[in-house]
This record gives sequence, C-alpha cells and structure tokens, in this order.
Amino acid sequence: MLWLLLLQVWASCLWLGHSAVMDSFENKCDQFFYQRTIAKEGLEPENPAWICQTLNNQPFYATLYNRTGRIPVYSAYIYEPGTGDKPEAWTVEPQLIRPNLPKDMEKEGTLTANYSVSQKDIDNSQAVKTDYTNLQGLDRGHLNPASHHDNQDSRWATYTLTNIVPQNKKLNSGDWSEYETKTVPKRSKDCQTTYAIVGAVPGTSPIPNGRVNIPSHIWASACCKTKHNTVIAWGAIAENSNKNKVRILKLGALENELAKLYNRGQVTLFHSDCPR
Repeated sequence: MLWLLLLQVWASCLWLGHSAVMDSFENKCDQFFYQRTIAKEGLEPENPAWICQTLNNQPFYATLYNRTGRIPVYSAYIYEPGTGDKPEAWTVEPQLIRPNLPKDMEKEGTLTANYSVSQKDIDNSQAVKTDYTNLQGLDRGHLNPASHHDNQDSRWATYTLTNIVPQNKKLNSGDWSEYETKTVPKRSKDCQTTYAIVGAVPGTSPIPNGRVNIPSHIWASACCKTKHNTVIAWGAIAENSNKNKVRILKLGALENELAKLYNRGQVTLFHSDCPR
C-alpha cells in the first residue's frame, strides 16, 4: 500500500514539473532567461499565469500572462532567426482553462471537440480568435515574432494568442517591424546567444467588446555575451499608437521607464551582468 502511495506522489510531482502553466519559472522554464535570472521585479500583474509555451511536448519560450487583461506581460525567448511557413490556425493555452488539460498549445476547436471544454470555458480563461476579428486600426501583434526562430515548430509556437497583444497597425508594420528585422540582427551580430524579453504595458482601455486590454506601450530588451566574451544589452520602447516611433535606449533607461509605467516598483529585466 505504501509503495502505491509513493508512486502516486511521484507521478503527481512529475506531472506538475512538466506543466505548461505554473506558479513560477524558477527551475522549470528559466532556460530562456540570461543566466537563468527571471524577469519578475516590478512586472507581475495581480492575476498572473506563468506559461512555458509548449508545442509537440517541447518548450519554446516563456510568457508571463495577465489573466485579467487577457494579454501577455512579456515573452522571453532565445533569438535564432530563420524563415519558414506560418501555421494555418491560431492556438490557445489549455491549462489556463484547467490545470489537468494538455500542456501543448491547442486550437480552440480541438479543445471543444476532444476535451469536454466549452467555448465559454475558453473565453473566460484568455483571449480567443474572435477577439481579434475585424478590429479597426489594430493588429495581432506578436511579442515573440516567428521571424526570430529557425524551424517550423519554434515558429509555429509563436502563433498562440497568449503571445499576442492588440498592437497599432501602423506601428506593427512600420517601426516595430524594422526593429525586429533590422535592429535586432544588427545589434546581436556578435552575440553567442541572444536572450530577448519583449513585453507590453497595459493601457487604460480594452478592445470594443471589453475583453482584451489595449497596451499603452510595446517594449523590448536583449542581453548577450559576445564572441569576445564581453556582455552587451539594449532596450527599445514605443507608444502603441499611430506615432509609429520606436526609441532605442540603454537597458537601465528602459527599466527605469518601465518602473514608472507599471508603477509596481523597480523593474529588473536581466541578470546584473547585463550592462545598464
């Protein structure tokens, strides 16, 4: 009887250790942060979820999610640029609905068909595909973009709505796109491994149906050890508006600005080795 109890406890621990939604990234999904130092100070919302974004049983990046606003606070990933196909459908996070659902991101239709999940269950837990249908002047803005990944699964894993915010259409296709496709490659050209954290500051209004917060700002940061064994870091921020202007700044300046915008205390994005 004792061995059966121990087996149940062991199986429970194994399941918890491999969940996609957890209570922290510590020792679970910290490989996507420089020196495994997790960005949390000054950023955590009142109702958070820590998602190890998983597809085909493999974790690809980490997302701190704001359940109340139904947007990510940030996505943290390793920059490995490439090209490839885009998926045919968007996915959601099953374990935001119930912790005993699969850890792999999944399409809404698959969840309702195969897992006794109603559309209302999904709607109540997170943003869904219809939230981003026919929005005026707003795009589905990736925090972790597909172009920053070099194989099909890693690119497809970015097409989950827990990695998406309502982003100003002009900004998304303008200066922010230039930051993703030109600034990041240029800045990281001497990096051994580039660790990126890209986030969104909650705004004061939602999309028309009232369900998803429209961020006031989109921001990005990165840190790496170079081929010359020096460490470099930088930041970027833009108002989520038609101004279509991205400012590149030092990491310390970005952290200070985010501390004012979030108003939750000092913000620390990276390990202390990363120059401010």
